[in-house]
Amino acid sequence: MGVALLVPDGRGVRLTPQAEVLIRHVERILVVLDEADAEVAASLAELAGEVRLAAFQTATIGLVPDAVEDLAVRHPNLQVRVTVMEPEQSLPALRARDFDLVLSERYPGYPAPVLPDVEVTTLTHDPLRLAVPEGDRRELGDLRGERWVLEPRGTAARDWAEAVCRRAGFEPDVRYEAADLRLHAELVGRGQCVALLPDLARAHGHSGIALRNLPGDPQRVISTNVRSGSRDDPALTVSRRALARAC
Repeated sequence: MGVALLVPDGRGVRLTPQAEVLIRHVERILVVLDEADAEVAASLAELAGEVRLAAFQTATIGLVPDAVEDLAVRHPNLQVRVTVMEPEQSLPALRARDFDLVLSERYPGYPAPVLPDVEVTTLTHDPLRLAVPEGDRRELGDLRGERWVLEPRGTAARDWAEAVCRRAGFEPDVRYEAADLRLHAELVGRGQCVALLPDLARAHGHSGIALRNLPGDPQRVISTNVRSGSRDDPALTVSRRALARAC
């Protein structure tokens, strides 16, 4: 550019005002490049290439295998690469062009961050339920002092779960903390704790677990996310349709 973009700042560096100007233009340029890629792909007679998909765990287990199998049959020359990653990490990675398509979740009362260059489309609604050991007749309001398993602090799922318990009049005694909802179900099924689980965790029919509806029948919203310049890319279009059929 013929000007300094970085200058020393302590032990690191900082952007110059000219670099800040350049960044604003680069963001627009990248959108145009995505649009060009999508238009070129749409002009081809055969759908091919690669889709890099990131999805959180329960979506990866409950939806992605059906979608991948569907795409393999309908579009055998399209390669799908799947990474299990929580939205807190995968959405920034989408903007950084590490992924082409991201599945995200939004819990009731906790709006997702607004990303100006990302198009969000609702895919499905996933009911959230109270999971207790089989034979336990208690409802949510009866669980003061009970042991809980919840997702890690700093996640939307954890914030929502704690808020649900507080509205019921108690602070949850979190004995177990894990991102893996299969572990949540296993601990509940062994009678060690209670949990709040989405239906995609597939606790229905799990040996040793009884599910209870929660007040207000809350649901989390599962969405697809693509960069706005890529919205018309045919590979992403068929991938989102496959995920919708999987739902």
